[in-house]
Amino acid sequence: MSAKEILSKAEGEMEKMIEFMMHEFAAIRTGKASPMLVESIDIHTYGSSMKLKQLALITSPESRLLVIQPFDTGTLKDIEKGILESKVGITPLIDGKVIRLRIPELSEERRKDLVRTIGKLAEEARVKIRSSRRDAIEIAKKLEKASTMTEDELDRLEKEIQKITDKYVADIELHVKHKEAELMTI
Repeated sequence: MSAKEILSKAEGEMEKMIEFMMHEFAAIRTGKASPMLVESIDIHTYGSSMKLKQLALITSPESRLLVIQPFDTGTLKDIEKGILESKVGITPLIDGKVIRLRIPELSEERRKDLVRTIGKLAEEARVKIRSSRRDAIEIAKKLEKASTMTEDELDRLEKEIQKITDKYVADIELHVKHKEAELMTI
């Protein structure tokens, strides 16, 4: 494995972690309606478990309203049950052939809880990014031990890996600040 391949692999893993964290952030309710709040809810229907986005069209016609339009109206009750059982904390209202979800205002206490949740998710992301850094450096050290890489090349590679790690950790901080600001804005 070359230095370029080691860097590429580490950066790819770090990028995936950022994407995962952003997906998790999107599922955190900010008081605004977003289809991402509910699209990954598991719905038990047709004898199996499916994601809501596979069963219905989810739209946000207003800033505080989600409308879920099932592809098959026979799944309305299953979708309602799935939403009630989820941790979203929003009560669905069946209105003919659609389900409406009114997004309530967040209390100050709930906003602070969500900020703490964001902090935990960000820390998990930082830990995984550092783990990718450690793995990449271990691979490089093994190559140096096997005389495939010189000490100077190892030093340069470690500095490059650290640079990439710092970049992604800073990226996490930027996303955390943005999401916290979004949450705390009334």
